Amino acid sequence: MNPKLSNFDFDLPENLIAQKPTQRRGQSRLLVVDREKKSLIHDKFSNLKNHLKNHPLMVFNDTRVIPAILQAHMESTSRQVEILLTRQLEPDVWEAMIKGLGRLKPGAKFKFENSDLKAQFVRRKDNRAHISFSSQNELSTFINQSGRMPLPPYIHRPLDTDRQTLEVDRKRYQTVFARNSGAIAAPTAGLHFTQAQLKVLRESFADTAHLTLHVGPGTFIPIREEEFTLHKMQEEYFQIFPANWNKIAQAKKKGQAILAVGTTTTRVLETQGFEKTIQTSASGWTNCFIYPGWEFRMADHLLTNFHLPKSTLFLLVCAFMGEKLAKKAYSEAIKEKYRFFSYGDAMLIL
Repeated sequence: MNPKLSNFDFDLPENLIAQKPTQRRGQSRLLVVDREKKSLIHDKFSNLKNHLKNHPLMVFNDTRVIPAILQAHMESTSRQVEILLTRQLEPDVWEAMIKGLGRLKPGAKFKFENSDLKAQFVRRKDNRAHISFSSQNELSTFINQSGRMPLPPYIHRPLDTDRQTLEVDRKRYQTVFARNSGAIAAPTAGLHFTQAQLKVLRESFADTAHLTLHVGPGTFIPIREEEFTLHKMQEEYFQIFPANWNKIAQAKKKGQAILAVGTTTTRVLETQGFEKTIQTSASGWTNCFIYPGWEFRMADHLLTNFHLPKSTLFLLVCAFMGEKLAKKAYSEAIKEKYRFFSYGDAMLIL
């Protein structure tokens, strides 16, 4: 393996970056890649069941995205400030990303329109702000009523975006099986599934299990080292309840193939042993960085979207299917005008 980031670059026409979801959930296209045959098949996502072999165990990330972008005003100057909440540190204290953080002084106060909610900048740590809110209940209400979905930077939503588009984002940048709140990015491979499709899959084509990885801002942080093995992933919190852990452990024991739905699911699966069953939840933090040369122990198949060039996600895909085949698949997807990134089309790697 040559650990040079420039080897994992490719030209992507900007018009292939999906800015909106398909009209209805589940209408995406599907590129099916068979690693053994080195073959590519073009299909629709609704036909996913036709490509599943030997009744696999599909593992989903059931994290729920928080509408974590808040618009505020500085109390002293009325300057508008955008706050992206990244994680809760204490009941009323959150870590956040703020543009112009370097200009803020501890004690600076924020106010929020049409709300009694107030906040105060406490300190700066590792390029993140620690913000204390006046009330967690008021914050929850404001998030639910006025928070915006934290869409990736390549999906453009100006401040004057119409309410209908923002409501579509709230619904569609969330999986139908999202359960545990805490993510600031969606596990995008899961966005394609409808409840009806999941029901059909569970009844006849696959078993299912869930885990939770709260996707953080690290997923969008670019690799800045040409020798990409020096890149450090940011830690993200995961949790797996015993019933799901034991399903995965038993599947592995009996040789049932495991289909990881998304790169976030893959990263959790690959960091856990699953050698034996458990009776209490497994949880912790992971900064697993998967790149070519990784030996996969848990994931046998992978369902994923199409990712940014030179990204940690593209490196994971190259590790899973081989660099040459991955580049062939991406080249074919670009040629056939597949839609890329979070609101884009899907790829099933067998």
